[in-house]
Amino acid sequence: MSGADTLAAPQVSLLDRFRAFREGMAAKPGFRRWAARFPLTRPFARRRARALFDICAGFVYTQVLLACVQLRVFAILSEAPLTTARLAPRLSLSIEATERLMAAAAALQLTARRGDGAWTLGQLGAAMIGNDGIAAMVEHHAMLYADLTDPVAMLRRPRGGNALSDYWAYSGAEQPGSVSADRIRDYTALMAASQPMVAEEVLASYRFDRHVRVLDVGGGNGAFLRAVAAEAPRLELMLFDLPAVAEEARARFAAAGLGGRAFVHGGDFTQDELPRGADLVTLVRVLHDHDDDVALSLLRRIRAALPVGGALLLAEPMAGTSGAEPMGEAYFGFYLLAMGRGRPRTPEEIRTMLLAAGFSESRMLSTPTPLLTRAVLARVPA
Repeated sequence: MSGADTLAAPQVSLLDRFRAFREGMAAKPGFRRWAARFPLTRPFARRRARALFDICAGFVYTQVLLACVQLRVFAILSEAPLTTARLAPRLSLSIEATERLMAAAAALQLTARRGDGAWTLGQLGAAMIGNDGIAAMVEHHAMLYADLTDPVAMLRRPRGGNALSDYWAYSGAEQPGSVSADRIRDYTALMAASQPMVAEEVLASYRFDRHVRVLDVGGGNGAFLRAVAAEAPRLELMLFDLPAVAEEARARFAAAGLGGRAFVHGGDFTQDELPRGADLVTLVRVLHDHDDDVALSLLRRIRAALPVGGALLLAEPMAGTSGAEPMGEAYFGFYLLAMGRGRPRTPEEIRTMLLAAGFSESRMLSTPTPLLTRAVLARVPA
């Protein structure tokens, strides 16, 4: 008998045994009927039924939100509450269609009906006001939903070849540095629109004024660095991105009056060396867009560009975030699959990669909204 045949079976924990028993019982129709009637188990049965229904109906919910964004419902209601009759012509919809949309939105807490019958913003609709990044992402998701029309086919075919992978032009390019300005303009604008809320998270977690010069790798048109510049007025700024993106960043810095303290470098961070001179490098929503080999190579390039004692601040949504578990493996898992590269990573996986790249130590920073962004600070050993 071989050694493999004599290996002991893996030990199953008590927690896993309990879960197996619980889910085994829940799989029995008779038990589900009993649980739905018994007073002590009825609330749990109802919550489970609601959760399963929400998964089934999730696409419909997103389309209600998309309709509200495209029709500017939240902006209109932020001006003043309106009855269905007054709101309908503003939306170019019939009264019946307006009533149906508003009722659906109210069920999702996007709108609310006042006692006098007028529609106003709901709790979640109010959060959309002044948040252009969320509205931009809602509209952008139309491409993702198109790619997910046949999820099994997408899982079975080679990665890429979707509407989303074509949108993120660099993801399928053999030479990302050669991508034209026309191909990158839309996604650069999308990232810039959502950057303020990310910058707010990062700035709340770390003081940039302790550094002399910061290099933002994959920094887009400079939206993140412009937010940093306002918080740390003496900090020198460096940005590295694809040549076409870098040129747009250069113009944005000049328009913001930052031309004298902002230095822009064009290149491909999957192949080119990074510019030296910064004592802090930032990597904001970049690593999860790339597969492991490219991600590790990038981290090693950053390590080589930093001086002894220099730091890397890495910020992005991460898998395994407590209270936001579906965001990681479900949302970003399939988004990046449609995009054609990358994967969501846990903080532990990222810190392991940092160690392999030559960073001696790393620690998690506390961000106000971990669902949006989590942050890791790593240092070059002395």
